[in-house]
Amino acid sequence: MVTSSILLAASCAEKDYLIIFKTEYGDMEAILYEETPLHKENFIKLAKEGQYDSTIFHRVIENFMIQGGDVSLKDRNVEPDKYTIPAEFVPEFFHHKGAIAGARQGDQVNPEKASSWCQFYIVHGSKYTESALRTDMNMLNMGLRQLLQNADHADLLEEFNRLYKTQDRTAYDSLIMASKPLVEKELGVKLDKEISAERVEKYSTIGGAPHLDDEYTVFGRIVNGLEVIDKIAGADTKPGDRPINDIRLAIELKEMKKKDITEKYGYQYPEKE
Repeated sequence: MVTSSILLAASCAEKDYLIIFKTEYGDMEAILYEETPLHKENFIKLAKEGQYDSTIFHRVIENFMIQGGDVSLKDRNVEPDKYTIPAEFVPEFFHHKGAIAGARQGDQVNPEKASSWCQFYIVHGSKYTESALRTDMNMLNMGLRQLLQNADHADLLEEFNRLYKTQDRTAYDSLIMASKPLVEKELGVKLDKEISAERVEKYSTIGGAPHLDDEYTVFGRIVNGLEVIDKIAGADTKPGDRPINDIRLAIELKEMKKKDITEKYGYQYPEKE
């Protein structure tokens, strides 16, 4: 009996769950990271209980993310903020397209950056140039606002206003980056920042939302069905970013051998100490 228990435990340790998000736009397959055990365990528990079934993607912003999992929207007896999951930041996991992360309340009421007990989001994102990724965009934008208050730069302000009115976002963003040397010279600041080569490669090819990095816990990723994110993100929405027509969700768990998940999806499980 003891031997059987040991073999059963060993067998379970060699398996994991493939997460299948089922929607009217198609299915998305995902893996959850073992390096974020609190988020993974909680998500799987809720999925096993059927908590996510019949929930909706209630916040959808194209080129940013699709957010869902709010159980309180389908069951008024459930507390929206039932409990939180402590933050689990892992440098290797960041907000590229398809990343799954925990939604949370803002820093003012949640300085520990703890995640919601049920809500999550999947990154849609945009593509970024390497120069933008290696620039502290918050400092650049603040510097620009300060600079454009100076009458000496009225022509630059006029050009920004013109591009804003034409809604040429690409040209507008290009002008921001082109203004970087001027901001650095006029204000005496350096706007460069460190970013890993892996993040640059991902954000410049498949895209993502780099400004969310190290602020929200990334605990998994979509490994098949990225095109479904595109379809959901492109849905028509009403004020508040909620789709006009509800996009419902169900989650299926498929047990697989870890070695098969690694071979098929490329996720390398952390070595046991």
